[in-house]
Amino acid sequence: MSQIDDLPPLRSVIETHGIAAKKSLGQNFLLDLNLTAKIARLAGDLKRSDILEIGPGPGGLTRGLLAEGARRVLAIEKDSRCIAALDEIAAKYPGRLEILNADALEIDVAGLLAAPIRIAANLPYNIGTELLVRWLSPPTWPPFWESLTLMFQREVAQRIVAAPGSKAYGRLALLAQWRTDARIVMDLPPEAFSPPPKVSSAVVHLTALPAPRYPADAAMLNRVVATAFNQRRKMLRSALKPLGPDIEDHLNAVGIPPTARAEEIGLEQFCALTRSLTP
Repeated sequence: MSQIDDLPPLRSVIETHGIAAKKSLGQNFLLDLNLTAKIARLAGDLKRSDILEIGPGPGGLTRGLLAEGARRVLAIEKDSRCIAALDEIAAKYPGRLEILNADALEIDVAGLLAAPIRIAANLPYNIGTELLVRWLSPPTWPPFWESLTLMFQREVAQRIVAAPGSKAYGRLALLAQWRTDARIVMDLPPEAFSPPPKVSSAVVHLTALPAPRYPADAAMLNRVVATAFNQRRKMLRSALKPLGPDIEDHLNAVGIPPTARAEEIGLEQFCALTRSLTP
C-alpha cells in the first residue's frame, strides 16, 4: 500500500491511540489509504468545496479528502478515542480540518460550513440510513449540500438505487430518486475493513437536483409511500384504504390499476397519486 501523505499508516495510528473498532458505534475501519483516496475522488471537485464527514474514526477518508485537495473538512466524531489521531491530521493540514467531538444525530451543521458543500463519509452502519433520510428530507429544497458520497452496507445501497419491480424497491428508493440522481460508484468486500463486517459494502453518490423530479407535496408523498409499502404484498386499493374511502377513484384517475402492488409503481405515478390526494 502506497502512502498518500507522510503520516503513519492507519494500523499504526489505531495501535498508538488504542482505537479498536466498537460494534456499539457501528465502526468498521477502512485502512487502505488508496481506497480512501479513491472514494474522495468519487466525491467530485473538492478544491472549491467544504466537506462534511461523519464518523471519521482514525481518519482514513479524512486524509484522502485532504490529500485530494478539499478546501476544508468538518469531521464529526462521537468517539473521543479518535480525537487525538484526528488532531495529528489537522496539524498536517493547517486550517483545513475542523474536528467536532459530537453526535452527528444531535448537531445542526449547515451553519458551520460554507457553500458549496459536499458530504462524504464512511457512515457508521447503525446511523447511516437515518442520516441519509434527514439529508433527503429538509424543510426546503434544494438542500445545503450539493452531493452525498456515502458508504453503506451493500443491501442499503441497493435499496437507494432500486427500480420498480425489484425486491429492494421501496420508500428509500423513492425518497432518494425523487430529489437526487443516485448511483452506486464503488463496491467493497468485507476484507477491506478492520474488523471485517459480515456483509459487503458499497459507495453511493447522490447529486441533488435543483427541484424534485416531479411535483408533489413532500409530507403527503411520504405518507402515501409509507402507507403503500407498509403492506407491500396487498393490492393498493386495500393497502391505501387508510388514506380515504375513495382511494380507488384516485388510483383510477391517475392511471394506476387498483389491483397493482406498491413495488410495481414508479416514482412519477406515486407523485401523480400524491397530487390527486392533496387537498
